[in-house]
Amino acid sequence: MKINSILFVSFLAGVTLMSVPSCKKNGKCGETNISKAGGDDSHNFGQNCMNCHKSGGEGEGCFSVAGSTSNSSLTSPLSSGTVKLYTAADGGGTLKYTIQIDSKGNFHTTESIDVTGLYPAVTGSDGTPHYMGSSLSSGACNSCHGVSTSSLWGN
Repeated sequence: MKINSILFVSFLAGVTLMSVPSCKKNGKCGETNISKAGGDDSHNFGQNCMNCHKSGGEGEGCFSVAGSTSNSSLTSPLSSGTVKLYTAADGGGTLKYTIQIDSKGNFHTTESIDVTGLYPAVTGSDGTPHYMGSSLSSGACNSCHGVSTSSLWGN
């Protein structure tokens, strides 16, 4: 009977340790997490990534820019392409940053980027950019797109 009790206590200790969250998911802003072409580690397409990927959040790394992109008919994720951030509208001025879209249609970066005043363009595999007409005030793209404005898309 004593052996069964020891086994039971060992079992409970093991289950408890497995249920403790990984240190990797404690909203550590020092972690690098950047989308890349062909990557498939992202999740939650269409949701506001920065609800979790923020200081104290559950996501790995704190994103400065993140969102999801669809194909031109808005029926599936855009599985390749880029999001580019320019200093002027319609691709004018200086190209400041390029973020790759992964195979699940998501893009994100933990690189320190101040997006205020930058103008984004989404480019799919056909190379045709789709510009946002106004400058950014936030890098949480899905906090508006897909909620109060149309979804991001490319060809």
